[in-house]
Amino acid sequence: MKKITPSNSFKITGLLRLCGSSLCGESSVQNSGKCWIFKICCCSLLKSVTGMGCKCSKLFVCFRDSEQGSAAPEVKGIEDEQKGELDNLPAFQEYTFDQLRKATSWFAVENIVSEHGEKAPNVVYKGKLENQVRIAVKRFNRSSWPDARQFTEEARAVGQLRNQRLANLIGCCCEGDERLLVSEYMPNETLPKHLFHWDTQPMKWAMRLRVALYLAQALEYCTSKGHDLYHDLNAYRILFDEEGNPRLSSFGLMKNSKNGKSYSTNLAFAPPEYLRTGRVVPESVMFSFGTVLLDLVSGKKIPPSRALDLIRDKNVQMLTDSCLEGQFSEDDRTALLRLASRCLQYEPRERPNPKSLVAVLAPLQKDIEVPSHVLMGIHHGDSSLTLSPLGEACSRKDLTAIHEVLEKLGYKDDEGAATELSFQMWTNQVQDTLNSKKKGDAAFRHKDFRAAIDCYTQFIEVGTMVSPTVYARRSLSHLMNNMPQEAFDDAVQAQVISPVWHIASYLQAVALFMMGRDNEAQVALEEGPSHRPVTNPVTGIEKQNIDMSMRGQCHLGVLYISGNMMSIYHICCLNFGCVTHKKSIVFLFVRKRVSC
Repeated sequence: MKKITPSNSFKITGLLRLCGSSLCGESSVQNSGKCWIFKICCCSLLKSVTGMGCKCSKLFVCFRDSEQGSAAPEVKGIEDEQKGELDNLPAFQEYTFDQLRKATSWFAVENIVSEHGEKAPNVVYKGKLENQVRIAVKRFNRSSWPDARQFTEEARAVGQLRNQRLANLIGCCCEGDERLLVSEYMPNETLPKHLFHWDTQPMKWAMRLRVALYLAQALEYCTSKGHDLYHDLNAYRILFDEEGNPRLSSFGLMKNSKNGKSYSTNLAFAPPEYLRTGRVVPESVMFSFGTVLLDLVSGKKIPPSRALDLIRDKNVQMLTDSCLEGQFSEDDRTALLRLASRCLQYEPRERPNPKSLVAVLAPLQKDIEVPSHVLMGIHHGDSSLTLSPLGEACSRKDLTAIHEVLEKLGYKDDEGAATELSFQMWTNQVQDTLNSKKKGDAAFRHKDFRAAIDCYTQFIEVGTMVSPTVYARRSLSHLMNNMPQEAFDDAVQAQVISPVWHIASYLQAVALFMMGRDNEAQVALEEGPSHRPVTNPVTGIEKQNIDMSMRGQCHLGVLYISGNMMSIYHICCLNFGCVTHKKSIVFLFVRKRVSC
């Protein structure tokens, strides 16, 4: 197979941008027969918070009781959690930038799961390895970690941790100016999504108590392993796994940069010592834990100073989420607010340690026999999986039915490539390539799959045009010729070009089934429905296309300034469609070329 060279890479940049895969200006792709999306493992997190005293001072504003100053009761804590460490996760390892780029479909916009502001311009993407294991990839700002060795050493130290309360760190990448972290992927959003922006039901009191306990256990585990700092602990650092269980993100165990700030969120929620000195200590993590407790009780963001005033005035009703009425006892609420108050003490030495947090929270737990996904109202297991007719055909490995679907579909999902072909015709550059594609289509239609492979290969190897449908058709042709590995590689390449194309996931599933990798195939099969575009029942317009149009328009100004007229043409042809727009772009193309 032929690589797309720098001289012609600009010709496919538009397609990659249409898929959202050129966020950081990456535009070159390797069309290799072995397109490895990469093998990865799943690893762990950091080490946090040494034990500190929990006595009260004259600044302690609430809930003094007879237990003050006494030792925290012993409960089953970190020793039991050690049994829950994830032994099945592979060891921490380093990945190449190319591996992570492919796993995230060239850092596609569709795969962004979180972004930070200008002060910490880091982006987290979701991705998928060759074995269908999903991952989260944090890509740091290029200037964040100039010392590659320090970055790798710190990441490796965090990656030694393994615990079921953590979204474990499993790898990193340190290549050139690129710095990336890789962790387990948590599919069920962050705490703010379920606590502040819920859709169907507010988070129940029992689940809020569970979140607090699991977070405390995560910090206790990190402390036991010698990691005593967690940077910028807040609700967004708490993620939910497939079972609906809360986990602490491992990314917070490293700063956003070598000399960066430990708190990038609103400074109203930062520990007092950080505001005084710009530094954090292990007790600073306890202050942040207190702010999370306030979030859980109130269901909204309340600055710690305001919360302490309300507690001092015994106006705790203002601190309580109205959605929780009838779900808790007054004693439970008092215990939780007392713990929050201890965490929010001005003097660091007066805050509790993680072991004390677990000791207080463990006896408060409710409905412990009810799974988290039930408390959260999250669909769980295969019951929520509905397959399209194509998905059903793929699950049966019915290649004839798959062929009928692909033939009927034609190049409907490949309009960007089809438009590019017409433009290439205007320039008289690729008539032979077009003929190869037409011959391949004819062979595919007449089920001459060996000839289809040869013709589509000629089309792909020229490298001037990129078509996910061609890769999909060649993938099925490989399956028909009992070549599942080659079929899998083509299906992966189709998804690299078009990250949200469900057909690519389905074809990967068939190839994996034929290779005997049933578990991985099932995961790929389940990925398909999540990639199907959503149609507005009123307008009939696919939401996916609307989103693409918005992303395309956002890119236009930047691309024109950079002189990347081919990318502009791709975006406008796919998203605007109007002949007038196309003619305007042709005029701009000529004008830009002349000016250059």
